Amino acid sequence: MEQTKLSRRKILSVVKALLAAYGVTAVLLLILALLLLKLNLSEGIVAIGIMATYLISCFLGGFLLGKGVRKNKFLWGLILGVVYFVLLIILSGIASPGNFGGFGRMISTFLLCAAGGMVGGMLS
Repeated sequence: MEQTKLSRRKILSVVKALLAAYGVTAVLLLILALLLLKLNLSEGIVAIGIMATYLISCFLGGFLLGKGVRKNKFLWGLILGVVYFVLLIILSGIASPGNFGGFGRMISTFLLCAAGGMVGGMLS
């Protein structure tokens, strides 16, 4: 019984941290879109902004999750980053099929998400 309660708490912590991470993602991408509209940013700057958004969002999610689980925080942060990436791929595939930017960009995004979550968990 106690193990089930603990598992539910961890799952709830992961869901809360993912929602926070995607909330931050939405706000940062909205700001980036506004900057793109007003400043006519180059494609390279926009790509850097998107990658920074993923990194910051996963870091925050990993940090919040680390506060929630209190043990193996780096591992839980890594899990958050991986789950964030998987959901990102699924949502991107639904919104714009086949338009994620190639295998290289996918790998770098995966590494940014995983590392951001892990570092956030470690520093929590």
